[in-house]
Amino acid sequence: MNKPVDTGTTVLMVGNPNVGKSALFNRLTGANAVVSNYPGTTVDYTEGTLIEAHRTFTIIDVPGTYSLTPRDAAEEVAVRLLGEHPDATVLLVLDATRIERGLYLTLEVVERGVPCIIALNMTDAAHDKRISVDAAEMERLLGIPVIETTAISGEGVKRLAGMIRMAKAADISAIRSRLNGGEPGEERMTIRPGCGGCGLCVR
Repeated sequence: MNKPVDTGTTVLMVGNPNVGKSALFNRLTGANAVVSNYPGTTVDYTEGTLIEAHRTFTIIDVPGTYSLTPRDAAEEVAVRLLGEHPDATVLLVLDATRIERGLYLTLEVVERGVPCIIALNMTDAAHDKRISVDAAEMERLLGIPVIETTAISGEGVKRLAGMIRMAKAADISAIRSRLNGGEPGEERMTIRPGCGGCGLCVR
């Protein structure tokens, strides 16, 4: 007899434009996606389902945004979707080749106190550009799971799916303490060529 399926968990995929979010969404949900216009706008968003370990997750691919201060209709829809799902888990998708761009939005979302998990996507492109991001150190600093993925090839996607249920809210004061040297390890981080200076890249 199959175990009962747990329902009710919504996951919002949030990230900058062009970070591979749609490809990752397709990997997680397969072909069962529904595209809808956000009411009153021409901005669409995609919704699909992920079943993992007898749990059902409703995945919403939120329009790309650079911050939670909207500058156009798509970013406004992204912020609205976050506001309409205050209990949702947020899957933050970052481009591993331009991690500093995604960190600003990441910290804005983390500050809302919602459960978060990070997909460090496009790691293949980062390797090609000889950019190495210390995902473990990033996870330690932020206090939330960080999973390396390459959505195009599917690398890391299975692990990401299994880790969504481990998403958690970050402790902002703890992050600040770690960034200020409250724990050992920060001195090992150096900036690689090609990075804008996020402080999470290592040689």
